[in-house]
Amino acid sequence: MEERNKLILLYDYYGELLSELQKEYFEDYYFNNLSLAEISEKKDVSRNAVHKQIKSAEAKLENMESKLKIIYKKNKLLDAISNIKDEKLKDKIQNIIES
Repeated sequence: MEERNKLILLYDYYGELLSELQKEYFEDYYFNNLSLAEISEKKDVSRNAVHKQIKSAEAKLENMESKLKIIYKKNKLLDAISNIKDEKLKDKIQNIIES
């Protein structure tokens, strides 16, 4: 389950950088909980074609985070601001990070 959540988080950050087809397959598989067989039937393609597109999308998402490290940096910033005692300053920084 942890891997699934990680991929969904990566999709939230980098999903727009995937092809339309990869987004459709990823969303059907991870958000709509369709099986590979159901997606292949819906799209009239082989199950293997669906599997390859999903695996390709997953690899692209992982690769983007490994290069850009946006999620990693956000988490480091959130950890750092948790030690700030000034609540107004903490709130301002969190608002900047979340926007």
